[in-house]
Amino acid sequence: MVHPLPAINVLGETLAPCSADPVTGFFRDGHCNTCAEDHGSHTVCAVMTAEFLAFSKYLGNDLSTPVPDYNFPGLKPGDQWCLCAGRFMQAHIEDCAPKIRLSSTHQKALEIVPLEILQRYAID
Repeated sequence: MVHPLPAINVLGETLAPCSADPVTGFFRDGHCNTCAEDHGSHTVCAVMTAEFLAFSKYLGNDLSTPVPDYNFPGLKPGDQWCLCAGRFMQAHIEDCAPKIRLSSTHQKALEIVPLEILQRYAID
């Protein structure tokens, strides 16, 4: 059975929604909630950019192409999405990380990405 971790953001507050259109999150509940089964740590609420989408596709995770079988519309610049914390950190290192919403980024992301780095990209 899957047991979500407490919905607390990196600021120690209640986790705010990330996106309902397109619906995001490991649980597809619009929040960057996580659990022990979420091995990718889909915890960083990011605002997609063309540069980041191209970077992700180059690395083998095409987020821009629709996949109707999985009810995935494909992402476009401006869409908000719960990214894997490791992929966000990788994008930071490669200087192409997208902006993020701290209020919607789960505290579990801090196990991979230091708060100081997240704060550099914050839009809230």
